[in-house]
Amino acid sequence: MRYVQLDTPKPLSKIGLGTWQFGSREWGYGPDYERRAADIVRRAVELGVTLFDTAEMYGFGRSERILGAALGDDRHKVMVATKIFPILPIAPVVQQRAVASAARLGVTNLDLYQVHQPNPLVADHTTMRGMRALQDVGLVGEVGVSNYSLRRWQVAEAALGRRVLSNQVRYSMIDRGPEHDLLPYARQAGRIVMAYSPLAQGFLSGRYDAKNPPSGAIRRANPYFLPENLERGATLIDTLRQVAGAHDATPSQIALAYLLRHPSVVAIPGASSVEQMERNAAAAEIDLADDEYAALAGAAKEFRPITGLAAVPRLLRARSRK
Repeated sequence: MRYVQLDTPKPLSKIGLGTWQFGSREWGYGPDYERRAADIVRRAVELGVTLFDTAEMYGFGRSERILGAALGDDRHKVMVATKIFPILPIAPVVQQRAVASAARLGVTNLDLYQVHQPNPLVADHTTMRGMRALQDVGLVGEVGVSNYSLRRWQVAEAALGRRVLSNQVRYSMIDRGPEHDLLPYARQAGRIVMAYSPLAQGFLSGRYDAKNPPSGAIRRANPYFLPENLERGATLIDTLRQVAGAHDATPSQIALAYLLRHPSVVAIPGASSVEQMERNAAAAEIDLADDEYAALAGAAKEFRPITGLAAVPRLLRARSRK
């Protein structure tokens, strides 16, 4: 495993484990997944993974409970990150919800406490006043945000009066918006971009095509998995396979290695099995050559998926055929 070169109390592994799927039936993983989730967490710790990300909204608290129980006595070794869903993120609410998350996780303090989404009606200064109070009493170590623009990230940091360590955003080879502003800022300021959905919910794994679409409510609602987009992505998947062949790796591992090449990026893919966790962790050791990175970036740039309003009628038609 490789780690971010940054002054954090605990080392930050370049590959973490995202746990949205813990306790969330919509992924379609089956009733025995909760048992497998514990095995996945234990194996991740053995592999040197130190970043585990959850949220109070994942399974309505079940993800936090499952993760905390699975970590057990290893909780003190790793960086446990969770998120407040900001329905009313005023200072007293932030403090109360942090206490509740810590209780579900079975920890005495939250290593990284993040704002899950920017609230358009509540200014960050009141949210960060609550975060600062939590840091002052030792319940929260580092503060983070999620799905924030660069400007709002900087505003939040000014309101906190301390570093807002991380911004957790959707980032993958086909969601490359963070490369324009968030990544340069993170590198310059000594901050972290935490990439969620780094495999575009499995689109970049090469497992799916127009004749073999995914199952599960989450992926069926994602326009990337429309048959037209699976066809349009064939060239990108072929490029991933070519580079993977040179490294005795999988397309998913190469897609992760593409992101991890940036020193300020950590990725938090989910895992449906111990084997998938092992493959994800191994991606941190892959070094892409400059020409390989350029080929991947070029193929990603050429991918033009149907998204937004144009995708809505197609998604409705696809759902009606299920």
